[in-house]
Amino acid sequence: MTGKPRVVILGGGFGGMYAALEFERALARGADVDVTLVNRDNFFLFTPMLHEVAASDLDSTNIVSPIRKLLRRVTFFHGDIEAIDLVQKRVGLSHGHEQHCHALPYDHLVLALGSTTNFFDIPGLADRAFTMKSLSDAMVLRNHLIANLEEADFECGGTLRASLLNFVVAGGGFAGVETIAAMNDFLREAVRFFPHLRADMLRIILVSAGKIILPELGEKLGAYAQRKLMEQHVELHAHCKVTAVTDRDVTLSDGTTITTNTLVWTAGVSPHPLLDTLPCPKAKGRVLVNEYLEVPGWSGLWAFGDCALVPDPKTGASHPPTAQHALREGRVAAQNILATVRGDRLKPFRYSTLGLLAPIGKRTGVANILGVNFSGFIAWWLWRTIYLLKLPRFEKKILVALDWTLDVLFSKDLVHFRTTRPRTLPLPAAELKKSA
Repeated sequence: MTGKPRVVILGGGFGGMYAALEFERALARGADVDVTLVNRDNFFLFTPMLHEVAASDLDSTNIVSPIRKLLRRVTFFHGDIEAIDLVQKRVGLSHGHEQHCHALPYDHLVLALGSTTNFFDIPGLADRAFTMKSLSDAMVLRNHLIANLEEADFECGGTLRASLLNFVVAGGGFAGVETIAAMNDFLREAVRFFPHLRADMLRIILVSAGKIILPELGEKLGAYAQRKLMEQHVELHAHCKVTAVTDRDVTLSDGTTITTNTLVWTAGVSPHPLLDTLPCPKAKGRVLVNEYLEVPGWSGLWAFGDCALVPDPKTGASHPPTAQHALREGRVAAQNILATVRGDRLKPFRYSTLGLLAPIGKRTGVANILGVNFSGFIAWWLWRTIYLLKLPRFEKKILVALDWTLDVLFSKDLVHFRTTRPRTLPLPAAELKKSA
């Protein structure tokens, strides 16, 4: 026990990591607190570039930063959160191959747990859909796309080609549009390396519940994005939802059935399930906080990002759960915890969205920055420039810039990475005869 106020941050996404970085700076200036960040991964994932990993535009390691390289003064706990006791002010944690358990006491607890995928109880969806929330999600999807092309190229795959070469993405928001645009570029470039396949065999389909995709950017940019995707041979099912999924097909609410073994689900998120166990006030599963990011009625409890409803006095609603809001909320929460420790005045969270950007394939994009609309190449260039500047660590900026430069000069990588151990025993004789 150090006798210092103990701060525990749960979650290493944008909110949690930027709170920890703010504490890191404060500790370098001599702040008298003991800070621990808890995260199940030992790296910070730059999620805005996740779709580029899935489409072989970027190496997977270039969009992650080891937490131990980012934080030298803040303690890092690599493990899982098992339970939170707000009354006793303790967090139950586990880690290691044998899941050793620890009880970590705190004076200030920061909830930055993020969100999980919401499958809305759609039959078959949770078991069969690909998601785009983690680095492993992007790598699994990339492997799957390449494996489908490899299988479809063989003559014996002819009867399965519809299932193998039809690809569906559900969700007309930023994640869905960026994912399908990247997949479309990747697949249409890759297919020319497979002698028995043609680009016209590919069906790449976006399912959107709204009338216009990317509604956050407004109707004009949304319509532009739709038009550009359709010019790139992406099929669009608007005003439509996924209603059922099997191993061989996806059923839509407009009655369409698509034969496919690929559905990427980006159409819904839920607050972290641990929040359900907490007795603090919540709405729609998210923790209610005041303008200082404190949870009313619970001393030393703070929350922000996807797991909290942060009030916006300008609109009377809550701030959107975006990365640009979460990282700023993390900084303000850290500053307010330090102010509480010192007995200083707290700072209310005030922020308005500076801009929204999305790449939509073929070096085109859409963007709204400070109320000004951009589209085409300039919007794509702005997306790459802004997010490259936001990427943590100079080393990663250089590696990503190099990847992007090489992507202009060379075709995308088609290496299929196996994640299972290779077969070591020969096939039985009967199986060999059957396959001959």
